[in-house]
Amino acid sequence: MNRNIALLSISQGLFMTNNVALVLINALAGLSLAPVTWMACLPLLVFYLGGAFCTGLEAKTQKRLGRKGAFQLGSWVALVVSGIGVLAVSMQSFPLLLVAALLAGYYSANGQMYRFAASELCAKEHQDKAVSWVVAGGLVGTVISPNLAMTTKGVFDTPFVGSFVAVAVVALLSMLVMRYVTFTLINLDSLGNKLERTLSAIVRQPVFVVAALAAALGSAVMQLLIDATPLVMKVRGFPFEDIVSVMRWHVIGMFAPCLVTGHLIKRLGSLSIIYLGALLYLAGIAAMYIFVYTGFDFSVAEMNQFLFAMFLLGLGWNFLFTGSTSMTIQAYTNEEKTRAQAAINFCVFVTMAIFTFVPAALMKTIG
Repeated sequence: MNRNIALLSISQGLFMTNNVALVLINALAGLSLAPVTWMACLPLLVFYLGGAFCTGLEAKTQKRLGRKGAFQLGSWVALVVSGIGVLAVSMQSFPLLLVAALLAGYYSANGQMYRFAASELCAKEHQDKAVSWVVAGGLVGTVISPNLAMTTKGVFDTPFVGSFVAVAVVALLSMLVMRYVTFTLINLDSLGNKLERTLSAIVRQPVFVVAALAAALGSAVMQLLIDATPLVMKVRGFPFEDIVSVMRWHVIGMFAPCLVTGHLIKRLGSLSIIYLGALLYLAGIAAMYIFVYTGFDFSVAEMNQFLFAMFLLGLGWNFLFTGSTSMTIQAYTNEEKTRAQAAINFCVFVTMAIFTFVPAALMKTIG
């Protein structure tokens, strides 16, 4: 942990604060502004698709402006999103909300580069720990964000104006922190090869394929179950406070292990951590199946059964996401980094967009 890694971890926390807030705002504001019910999820879909299709643009921006300039531009985009969002809810304009969601997708694609930047700010033997520490910064953001979004929702007469203003304040704080980060490349060439290959050649490497599958499928399953669990719990009559408690422990499972994940990757290797993440996912899914479908009684409160299953899923995501990031670093040179990193982030955004609608569709069709 050096000064730059610490500041980047804080930046990750601020980014996750806004990213989660924008997911909540788009979902809730979409519900209130959508002209017909089925369009309520469109802002969230546009948000994820915007992130997917902006990964290529973000790669070019990172290469042209450098890490610092690109990250600062991302914060400026968040300010624009905030302004358009305020106009959208003030004018009760659903199309404007979709524009804000699309631009927020660029901001999200921008923030997904923080973890990769961490690997460049330390010696090679500390890369895994650096990535882990920066991902861990997201814990603060994901814990604070829901409370921030909901608390500021009613600050002004028009709902959600305060939430969008809060997004602007967090973006300004992020810009301030980023001013003090020095992006001096320590790891100039992870492969020892200065010939820049085509993107096709990069993504066909087995190491890249495994990393991309781990990141994309890990995010897809997480998106599916983090959306499905509150729906299931609501149908089963749980109060809102219990649902929030279960999701809070899921988030803790997602980020708290980062304090040790870097050490585990260094000791066991990225592939072993990915395997472990997959096994934790299977254990969490099996637990959820037993609790929800069979009604099996473990002699504990039913809420604790949901909490246990979702905590396991959080741990699984952490190992899959952090392990895949560390593995990806092995697949590209410094000259190739922005395109390779954008490619893996594209896979993550696309799968998350697809699985946004799956839980509600399954609830409607098969119960």
